[in-house]
Amino acid sequence: MDDTNDIDEGNAVVGAHARDVLAYLIESIVSDPDGVEVSVDESGNRTRLDVSVSPGDMGRVIGKRGRVANAIRTVVRAAAVRDDLEVDVEFVD
Repeated sequence: MDDTNDIDEGNAVVGAHARDVLAYLIESIVSDPDGVEVSVDESGNRTRLDVSVSPGDMGRVIGKRGRVANAIRTVVRAAAVRDDLEVDVEFVD
């Protein structure tokens, strides 16, 4: 029986589900979705997803007292379980 969920590890993008969920959430919040960039950094023990947005949108992404940013981190970490990863989300100026 052919299972379409099997992915060849050599061709799989690290953190693909987590990255896609993060990009979707951020693009939904900001006023300039074209200015959103998500990059994957695998240099440390954990995979880090770096997010950069247009300068005027950083406040929307962080939210009051960082509540929006923390909610985004929680959802992305849950999505990373599907990739069998532990991820950190960093918001870069």
